[in-house]
Amino acid sequence: MSLDNTVNYNATNNADYIVKINHLTRQFEQQLALDDVSIAVKKGQVFGIVGENGAGKTTLIKHMLGQYAAQQGSVQMFDEDPVASPESVLAKIGYLSEEPELPAWMTVKELLNYTSAFYPAWDDNYAKELVATFALDTNKRVRDLSKGQKARVGLVLAQAHRPDLLLLDEPSSGLDPNVRRDILSAVIKTVSDEGRTVIFSSHLLEEVERVCDHLMMLDKGRVLLFDSMENILAKHRRFVVKRDERMESKIWLDFEGVICVKNNQDEWSIDIHGEDDKFKAQLAGNNLTLLSERTLSLNEIFISQTSLTLGG
Repeated sequence: MSLDNTVNYNATNNADYIVKINHLTRQFEQQLALDDVSIAVKKGQVFGIVGENGAGKTTLIKHMLGQYAAQQGSVQMFDEDPVASPESVLAKIGYLSEEPELPAWMTVKELLNYTSAFYPAWDDNYAKELVATFALDTNKRVRDLSKGQKARVGLVLAQAHRPDLLLLDEPSSGLDPNVRRDILSAVIKTVSDEGRTVIFSSHLLEEVERVCDHLMMLDKGRVLLFDSMENILAKHRRFVVKRDERMESKIWLDFEGVICVKNNQDEWSIDIHGEDDKFKAQLAGNNLTLLSERTLSLNEIFISQTSLTLGG
């Protein structure tokens, strides 16, 4: 169904790549969480990982953090195994999860001071700048913070040591739009100002499309897409074709790049991934009338990639 999903393994030997994961497979009892996943993330990229709940996003991130050892395949972070060299790897990563685990009894100020002791590169001035940006009251105890305020605190903790990699696992899930805007603005500022790397896992595809320049799409542990955001958006299109009653929907199985077909009364709606010139030539060869065409949003691409439909 998909094209261009494989990693150029020769390229992953380049020092510019800070994340190199090759043929990673992970199984929990009878459940296959990751199925032969390979990705490479280059320094300075904003890299999105998208998929539904259970697609394998968090499992993949836990391998990057060294919380899981690879059952099959390999994981390299900054040219090191995160399981064998956790201190060296984690010192270069800022991590924020959907539910940051923060000590409830501490004040925000105490938490900042406590966390700074673990990072020699902690930047107090930068931490204060982020606290001011997020309008945080440092005298408040963590237990008295809203979910949005906890997310803001978590982002300060993840960024204040100016990590080479900012790793965000569903950071804005369930948050109000203002908090989501703060998080995404911080992501963009981090990369644009200092050229550092962000890996951003989310099921909020509109946000990913707006922020990320590269993307991996996961479904049931498999890689559906791996490419630049520009290429992914450019290579997916929706065509509306006048329906010919003499032809059954299965005709589309023989067409180049078709990933989803829907029967809409007098029309067929066909989503393709690939070169549209070949698809149009096949339309002409079958005397089919093209009514319209347009690009797809990332959300539409995800739906098409995960649900092949052939109407009757």
